[in-house]
Amino acid sequence: MNGYMWKKGHKRKNWTERWFVLKPNVISYYVSEDLKDKRGDIALDGNCTAEALPDKDGKKCLFLINNSEKCFEISASDKKKKQEWLQAIQTTVNLLKLKSPSPHKEARQKRKELRQKLQAEQAELERQMKELQIANENKQKELETVRKQLEEAAARASEEETKRLQTHMELQDRFSLELEREKMVRQKMEEQVAQKSSELEQYLVRVKELEEMYNQLQEALEDEKQARQDEETVRRLQARLLEEETTKRAELEKWHLEQQQAIQVTEAEKQELENQRKMKEHALQVAMQQLEELELERKQAFEQYEEVKKKLEAAASKTKNWKDRVAHHEGLIRLIEPGSKNSYLITNWGPAAFTEAELEQREKSWKGKRGTSD
Repeated sequence: MNGYMWKKGHKRKNWTERWFVLKPNVISYYVSEDLKDKRGDIALDGNCTAEALPDKDGKKCLFLINNSEKCFEISASDKKKKQEWLQAIQTTVNLLKLKSPSPHKEARQKRKELRQKLQAEQAELERQMKELQIANENKQKELETVRKQLEEAAARASEEETKRLQTHMELQDRFSLELEREKMVRQKMEEQVAQKSSELEQYLVRVKELEEMYNQLQEALEDEKQARQDEETVRRLQARLLEEETTKRAELEKWHLEQQQAIQVTEAEKQELENQRKMKEHALQVAMQQLEELELERKQAFEQYEEVKKKLEAAASKTKNWKDRVAHHEGLIRLIEPGSKNSYLITNWGPAAFTEAELEQREKSWKGKRGTSD
């Protein structure tokens, strides 16, 4: 049993509406009927009492629940609800005193017994229907036998026709009475069958609902099985991808090893080229050193050439003075003039056997050879 009622608080003495639920040994009260926020319990035992109270504090339909711990003042919505709650609480307390099973268990037991009784009655009804059908068939056979006997009696003697007719009428009346009685029994049994059929239809509806639930469960199991198969397929795919990745990783490692070997070969070639470059640089440094020595010798030769040139200019000046004097005084003697005034190059071996143009050409040749060696 459950419903909304007002409960008076123990501390603040205010009235609050709560949803009360009666259980076999306790009354629980909640904030609302969704049973989410439970506010407390009223324990019930054989010593509990429930009694009506007069109206007070503007509240009507009051009653008091007194157990070994506290007293609870409760206000129902109307007198009918108040009386129902008092009776239900008193019944629960009496059951607790007698230590009887809970009403829920008794109801389940009664439903089980009623179901068994209905099944037994239905089986008995079917048996009776079969017996009536057999009896009807027997009656039909008996009537057929009587009809034949009557026909034989009519053929046998006309004097017995009155007796036969009377006997026939008696049998017909008796058969009519039996038919009427059988009709009434059949009607009564049909009503019982209709009632049992209605109960059976309700039972079949319940069975059909259970079958639908079973089918839904089977579908859920099939979905789960399919999901597991899909998971197994994905797992195999992942394993295959992992195997392919391992193969590719081995190929990459092989390529990396070949690349390392190629790098080592390249390093060896690079080292050899580096050695050749160092040798060429050394040769270039030697050539540059020789060129610097040649440049220094050229400068020294050019200085010597300048000194000789100055000497030649001084000698030429003296010769010119002498020439002018002789020509002025006599005009007869012609002095031997010096050779060509073209400048000659001087080397560390003496006067050069080539000109400046030839020296430039040889320098270009040396520079070309040095660039080729680099």
